[in-house]
Amino acid sequence: MRMSQVFGQTLREAPSDAEVASHKLLVRAGIIRQLGAGIYTLMPFGKRATDKIERIMREEMNAIGGQEIFMPVVHPADLWKETGRWYKIGDEMSRFRDKNERDMVLAMTHEEVVADLARKDIQSYRQLPRLIYHLQSKWRDDPRPRAGLIRVREFTMKDSYSLDADEVGLDAQYRAHYQAYFNIFHRADLPVVAVLADVGMMGGSMAHEYMYLTPIGEDTLLICDNCGYMANRQIARFRKPAADTEDLKPLEKVATPQVTTIEGLAEFLAVPPSRTAKAVFMMGTFMENNQDYQRLVFAVVRGDMELNETKLANAVKSKELRPAHPEEIAASGAVAGYASPIGLEKEQILIAVDELIKDSPNLVAGANETDYHFLNTNYGRDYEAHIIADLASAEEGAACPDCAAPLRTRRGVEVGNIFKLGTEYTAALGATFLDKEGREHPIIMGSYGIGSGRLLQCVVEEHNDEKGIIWPITVAPYHVHLVALRGGEEAAERLYKELAVAGLEVLYDDREESPGVKFNDADLIGNPIRVTVSARTLKEGAVEIKLRQSDERMPVPLVDAIQKVLEARERLEETIAGTVVPVETDF
Repeated sequence: MRMSQVFGQTLREAPSDAEVASHKLLVRAGIIRQLGAGIYTLMPFGKRATDKIERIMREEMNAIGGQEIFMPVVHPADLWKETGRWYKIGDEMSRFRDKNERDMVLAMTHEEVVADLARKDIQSYRQLPRLIYHLQSKWRDDPRPRAGLIRVREFTMKDSYSLDADEVGLDAQYRAHYQAYFNIFHRADLPVVAVLADVGMMGGSMAHEYMYLTPIGEDTLLICDNCGYMANRQIARFRKPAADTEDLKPLEKVATPQVTTIEGLAEFLAVPPSRTAKAVFMMGTFMENNQDYQRLVFAVVRGDMELNETKLANAVKSKELRPAHPEEIAASGAVAGYASPIGLEKEQILIAVDELIKDSPNLVAGANETDYHFLNTNYGRDYEAHIIADLASAEEGAACPDCAAPLRTRRGVEVGNIFKLGTEYTAALGATFLDKEGREHPIIMGSYGIGSGRLLQCVVEEHNDEKGIIWPITVAPYHVHLVALRGGEEAAERLYKELAVAGLEVLYDDREESPGVKFNDADLIGNPIRVTVSARTLKEGAVEIKLRQSDERMPVPLVDAIQKVLEARERLEETIAGTVVPVETDF
């Protein structure tokens, strides 16, 4: 491709709303252009790089037995109503009606469609296992799109779906994807870790997220360097300190004027925060008979810990949680800042306590009266809960649940996920098979996804410098950036054609621009191998070859240029191929 003919242009300055390096570079290098909030066009360079990422995905899916299909982006809402997700998912799902007034859905994901295909096409165990996948646009009306392709509303995903007769088959397909996903990321030269994750709206029994560790990530991970435990904070377990052992003391009300925080309470009473009970009020949205209703949720954790809202939502089985409003708290009989479950009517609220609360004696808690707290509150004697569960958030330095070593936190971007769905969708839609004895069973599903656009941007976030992008050879828009300077145009024209014949992808800068502009654009766009032809190099019968990842410039005889470029490409490819290795699993 000649740069004089490329659609789009490079920019000297990044857009004012771009906050992270990769977003700035993708715009400046002419890789993407924004159409609306969370909606982007892939420009020619971006499309080429994305096509290569998606080719890697296809190769790895085919290698584990995947068959590519293509499913619609518009779904009849009846499918989503059958599984119940029409009612469970909020505003992120875009709903509309067609001209016949039928409810329709813009696809967020395709579990319903796959289960529908399975109930139509699979009848016998002889047709299992199966693995299908597709690459297709999806839409999630995210209220907070940010950072370019990191968090968008419209995006392309590779999602695959496994269909099995039993859990053993699901386990095998899950493990195959676990490895295949590492292969995909390593072939794109992106370092990732796999962490245990919340199943979220997908449901199922197990999930792993593939995380690119970076400060720009929105997810917080808990990592143990001693034993390798890793999990998203949303579900991360940790070894909680043992509660004190002592006799239960009588309940005693004490005045605590204008003391409404745990920190203030601990200071006022001269007790550690671990001797207090923290009250947190949330308003939960629940569903019964496909109708939403709201109920106040009163969560209690020890004062030295923080509530984990994802754990709470999972424990109480709510669709959504939000902080309760003051009037909602007051309506329950509780007093904000001085609250405890003591004396409250359990029928009006849903009480959930962290597992450590029931074993911690004589805690200080609110008296549900302004300016007063209780000393020596005890679970079981003074109040009871509807639910006891792990509700506390794992923090930096918490004890690893497996080996007790200190956990550390890292930020990360989720670039892929895998789920053991089980029969949640197939049972709802009646997708069954007959076993050898003629008995009917629901098909067992798994779901596995990678967003190609987010992966593209994470590669750029990982591989860049102050001059621009440094593309890995496997996903670069072009292998070679050929630069013709004054006096080298005729030789560069011949070399351009010869490089293409040799099977190399070449971006040829044939523009009438200064050397500085051409070199700056070459560094900004970031193709791995730069070849410069000028009057100066030709006087020596040579061209100049430079790798984008290095400052070294190598004069090479013109007659050897093609062979040297091929060798450079091969070395770059071999380096990346060496990172594709088997990974251990602990599940």
